[in-house]
Amino acid sequence: MERFTLPHQHGQSMSQILAHMPDTESFQLTADIFKQLSDPTRIRIFWILCHYEECVINIAAIMDMSSPAVAHHLRLLRTSGLIESRRDGKETYYRASTSQKAQTLHHMIEGIMEISCIPTRI
Repeated sequence: MERFTLPHQHGQSMSQILAHMPDTESFQLTADIFKQLSDPTRIRIFWILCHYEECVINIAAIMDMSSPAVAHHLRLLRTSGLIESRRDGKETYYRASTSQKAQTLHHMIEGIMEISCIPTRI
């Protein structure tokens, strides 16, 4: 990392922090994931899928939304890597990704909302 002088010196050494700071692209990827969860509908869908594998029609019924509207939200969540899908015949089932980032976000949501994790996951 290039050395530079900060305009204001406050007696703190930024060199260690700056040496470990991720690149701009990493911050952009993180911001993009948070954008997906900036919508309360997507948070609800993601939270449901953290606990149960479900199809679009059932998610639409739970959410009191149309299937195309739910499919739109699912597409965004899947693109961000927060959920996964599998086909079984004509039906597609969705669930939260087992990735570390999806699991961390799941626990963050429950921590922020001060709710407990449902013990059952299919």
